[in-house]
Parts: sequence; C-alpha cells; structure tokens
Amino acid sequence: MKRNRRVKIVATLGPSSSEPETIRRLFEAGADVFRINMSHTSRERLTELHRIIRKIEADAGRPIGILVDLQGPKLRVGEFTDISAELAEGDTFRFDRSEERGNTERVYLPHPEIFEAVEPGHTLILDDGKLRMVIREASKETISAEVVVGGPLSSRKGISLPDTVLPFGAMTDKDRVDLEQAVNLGADWVGLSFVQRGDDVAEARKLSRGRVAIMTKVEKPAAIDHLDAILEQSDGLMVARGDLGVEMPLERVPGLQKRMTRACRNAGKPVVIATQMLESMITAPVPTRAEVSDVATAVYDGADAVMLSAESAAGQYPLEAVATMDRIAIQAEQDENYDRIVHAQQTTPEATGADAISAAAHTIAETLNLAAIVCYTGSGSTGQRAARERPRQPIVALTPIAATGRRLAVVWGLHCVLTSDAEDLDEMVGKACRIAYREGFAKRGQRIIVSAGVPLGTPGATNMLRVAFVGEDETEDM
Repeated sequence: MKRNRRVKIVATLGPSSSEPETIRRLFEAGADVFRINMSHTSRERLTELHRIIRKIEADAGRPIGILVDLQGPKLRVGEFTDISAELAEGDTFRFDRSEERGNTERVYLPHPEIFEAVEPGHTLILDDGKLRMVIREASKETISAEVVVGGPLSSRKGISLPDTVLPFGAMTDKDRVDLEQAVNLGADWVGLSFVQRGDDVAEARKLSRGRVAIMTKVEKPAAIDHLDAILEQSDGLMVARGDLGVEMPLERVPGLQKRMTRACRNAGKPVVIATQMLESMITAPVPTRAEVSDVATAVYDGADAVMLSAESAAGQYPLEAVATMDRIAIQAEQDENYDRIVHAQQTTPEATGADAISAAAHTIAETLNLAAIVCYTGSGSTGQRAARERPRQPIVALTPIAATGRRLAVVWGLHCVLTSDAEDLDEMVGKACRIAYREGFAKRGQRIIVSAGVPLGTPGATNMLRVAFVGEDETEDM
C-alpha cells in the first residue's frame, strides 16, 4: 500500500478503536504506526492488540509499527473528606505526610521524594493546570504553599512540579513489567514518560538490551534543560505538547516544538508531534481551522510523524480523524512552497562515509531528476540517513529484517519493503529496479539511484551508489 505523503501518522488505540475491523480501517485510512497507551491498557489487552495488528500487517504486506507507551510515575494528592476543597487566591494550603483525609487547609501527599526535593519559590501545578501554587515553606514533613490560581481541588488529582528535579527515575515497577512484555511480544517502539535527564533513558535502554527502540516523550521542563543528553540516549523523541503546556508557559511550546524537530533531524532520529492536533474531532466530524494549520505547520517543519491521541482512541470519529490528518498532510506536501520551507534548515552530514553517501544520493537524485532513491538497510541507519536529507524523490527502503521495516514505519518518507538480501551487485540493482516499478515509484525508462553497503549485508557500511535504468527486463512478470 503506497502512501501519497512523506510524513507518517501515529494513531492511538482505545475504546473507540479496539475492534479488529476498526483497526484495519484506520490503517487503510492512513495510520502507519499504532500507539498503545499502557496507562489505560492491561497486559492481556496489549497481547491481543499486538496480535490483531500483526494479522493486518500480514494481510496488507506492508510493515506496521507498534509503539507501546509506558505510563511512567503518576504524582497525585490524597483523598479529601468532601467531594472537593475550594481554594481561593491568596490562601495558604498545606501538603503533609499524614494520611488523614484532606480539607480546605491541607491534604496528604503520598510522595516522600517531593518533600526532599522542593524549595521555597518552586511552583506546584494541580489538576492539569487548573490550580497553581507557589511554595513558601518546605520541610521533610510539610509543604506550605500560597494559592496563586484557585479553584476546586478534589481527591487523587495530579500534581506537577515544573521547577523541581525529582530524585527518581522515569520508570516504575509497572513500567518495567510492561516493557518486558512489549519486548517479548516484538513491539517496535516504547514511549518513555516522565524523563528528566539522559540517565532516565539509559535505564530503559539497559532493561531493553537493544531489543526495542526508545521514543522519549519530552514533557517536563527538566527534559528541555537536558535535551542534548536525552536525544543522544534516545532513538527518537515525542513532543508531548499537552504536558509541556501545563508545566511551562504555553507561548514557549511552539518554539520548543521547532527546536526539537530540528534537533532530531540533525541527529537523523525521528520526531513525533503529539497532543491535541485535531482535538475537536473527539466530538465533531471536522476539525477547526486552527487545528488544520497546526498539523500543516508540523508537516512544513519536516516532522517525521504527527499523532492522534484521544481523537482516535476515545473519540466519536476515529476514522474521520485519521483520514483528515492524511488529507492535511498531502495538501501541505503538495504546496509549491513546501520544498523551500522544509529545506530552509539544511542538515550537515556527519563526517562519515555513510552520511556522505546519503547526502550525495540526495544531490544526484535532484540533479538528474531521478524517479526514486532506493536504499538497502539492515539496521535501519541507512534509511534514516536518507530520510534526514528530506529529498523530493520518494525513498524506498529495502530490508530483509521485519523488525527494521516496522521500526522505520515512523520515519519520514520511507516506504519500507521486506525482501531478501541480494547475492551480488547486479542482483541488487535489478531487485531495486523491479521493486521501485512494482511499488509504483518508477516507470519504465526512468532512472533510480541505489545505495547500499558493500560487502552486502554489512551493518552501517553504506558506501556505494549506482544510478540505474528501469528497463524492459525489470518490469516483466510483475
């Protein structure tokens, strides 16, 4: 199945999209990767969803990515005596270690690490940003805070600390068990929540032992401060704009989105733009004009993928949301200004032969107006290098490894095809021509450029380019 766009679509599965036929139709509508949120999914259900997706993949004959999003630590206040406590601006409110039910003056906070880490002047955000407080006094037993933005506070509401680096990692015991199951099932990506520093990603990488790619969700101010170290440890980033917008001023989020998009492109790693992209389609069959512009902006910026959360997981119009996102992306990429905008920030190849070859493939394809770039990739690195150049020509990534094709499903512009390794250079070029023709990327008489590593099958050794004609012999018996 050939997509008519380069940016990829990630669709979250949930109550509105849990049936096999719905998942199949989401894929047909444009979903390239399915996200399974472990905050709302049991391990038994994860196993079943994995089975359904792999069945759809086998029927379609095209790799489909699976992203298992780990829940991460959940910081919440304790229980209140009444339904809620009404807090007014200027009030002093206390968080303490007593497990007694709360009232308008205090509440239990069941996280001793917070008491160790906070300082006077730090901000507390509660109930997804609805309430805001500033800490005036703090000890190992009590935190006294002044209410800056008031409102009702009820039991088990979330608490965020944007100014505080908390002394625990990104993974809970539940996350570790969920990660192990995701790896054993053969998931392609795991989403890592609550990351504050590079070491948080290193723990997940150690536990997974390279068996799954790590997609770090950037959702905390501390992660922005350590972005370079986090990106170095990660295989990709997700710009979690919802949580970022709660923990820092909303007006900073667009600039940070662009910064992370460019950083990932420079590193040759995928970036997913997430949260509230088509939020109104949870309850409406069409999006707002602002949402359309939001999705298009991510496409113009060169993001690898755009993501649907509640729109496809719990909304009333999951299929329409995917189809709408597909149409927006296609229209943006067909705009006459798209190439100029997406190449406004040129990437500089790293000083390696593989990077130089990938950059040269882009230049040759542009200069000779070739039909497609075809790259053989075992580990996936050659495909990611080709995508980093954001070429005008389609990129066909050929790999003998199913896991590689699935992991590359989230990467910009890559049309992945599973095929066996060629025995020699002539077979390699002939196979590339045949597949480019069969998949609809090149016509008879057109030329393509082929990149690969020689000796064939050598990981990370991209060192060869070949311009080839798609001739009569390559198009026979199709």
